[in-house]
Amino acid sequence: MLRTSVLTLLAAAVAARLTAGAQADAKAPAEDRMSFLDNRVLRLGANLSLGGAITYLSASDSRTNLVNSHDWGRQIQMSHYSGPVPFAPHGKQPNKTWAGLGWNPIQCGDCYGNRSKILAHRNDGRELYVKCRPMQWPLDNEPGECTFECWIRLQANTAQVRCRLLNQRSDKTQYAGRGQELPAVYTCGPWHHLMTYTNDLPFTGGALAEIPDRFPWSGWAATENWAALVDDTGWGLGIWEPGAFKFIGGFYGNPGAGGPKDDPTGYIAPLQEEIIDYNIGYDYSYTLIVGKLPEIRKFVYAHSKMHTPPKYRFQTDRQHWLYHQATDTGWPIRGELNVQLEGAHPQLLGPPAFWRAEDAPRLFIKAACQVSQPHATVSWARFDQPTFSPDQSVQFDLVPDGKYRLYEVNLAASPEYRGTITRLRVGPVPAGGPDESVRINAISFKRPTP
Repeated sequence: MLRTSVLTLLAAAVAARLTAGAQADAKAPAEDRMSFLDNRVLRLGANLSLGGAITYLSASDSRTNLVNSHDWGRQIQMSHYSGPVPFAPHGKQPNKTWAGLGWNPIQCGDCYGNRSKILAHRNDGRELYVKCRPMQWPLDNEPGECTFECWIRLQANTAQVRCRLLNQRSDKTQYAGRGQELPAVYTCGPWHHLMTYTNDLPFTGGALAEIPDRFPWSGWAATENWAALVDDTGWGLGIWEPGAFKFIGGFYGNPGAGGPKDDPTGYIAPLQEEIIDYNIGYDYSYTLIVGKLPEIRKFVYAHSKMHTPPKYRFQTDRQHWLYHQATDTGWPIRGELNVQLEGAHPQLLGPPAFWRAEDAPRLFIKAACQVSQPHATVSWARFDQPTFSPDQSVQFDLVPDGKYRLYEVNLAASPEYRGTITRLRVGPVPAGGPDESVRINAISFKRPTP
């Protein structure tokens, strides 16, 4: 399940944006510069006055815009989070209401009405590209030490979007992983039914769930990796992010009516917790799908693969793994995670996933260990028991000689390793200390080939 701290943080973030419109609108020019794509099925517009965020999406034969732009924290836009909390660069203090957000560049602008700056734009009618310098949402006129890029293509009733964050922070501290909105999606008031699949038999056509239209937002396990905001006829906007199993969303205001500049709004964001290094290049992709609910789900089914036991190979990135009371040697990742184990209870936490225990009875960890207490633990979360516990774990011994070895862990030896597994946690040592570390090349449920 979504950890409470992450859900609380993002709920606070988007709640903050819902109340910022008066300040943002105060500096808005009369006309926004738009760049459009239209494939005769969909019409999509990126706002070049707001960092290239998507502020327009409709059927080509309609001018009914799905996207809400009541204030600059809405739209369909990139938004990232990291430390410190509060974030006060050069002594500049954040708005007190949103000081708890920490480092938070967003694509449109800040809560004081300062807009992000477009650095590059091109549109050949097939692909729309934008690059911007985002603004730190909680601060007055503080550009992010980073750039955002988006590549957008239309295909039938979908928009295929690829995004990139390139960080150039002067603060080189490695902060703990935080929840990222990949991306934030806001719709207008008529699209207030938030629909998704939340059960443990994905891709079998099971009954959909409607997420309550409450505020602050709800978080849930989206086991088919999609959700949609639809109107009373079942037509609307879906978002599919195949790597995301945790979503957040809901509805704010009076449902059923309202346009792009009105207050009522629906919200969806696929979530992934990530360490955002000072120099990281972070990429993700998502698909927007416009249509009736059966059409949205049919597209997801046609382009998805059945969930299988994950394979984590740390060649060029962390594969969405995080640390608790531990850090690694930073970005870029070159063939391994080199984790320093100096905390009291250091842990490596895998990303949310979905697999059947009977399909993956043994775990293989390729690691080199330099530790004083060579007694490691693998724990897991289950769909029906989503928190880690001592019962849902097995122990194994390490060889603390600093050499790479393949460790085979028999998870099936535990009677609690059963049903649907949703996450892994690795504790390399009971307690860390100076100069203790573990280097990990791969974590997989298949024995790697030599």
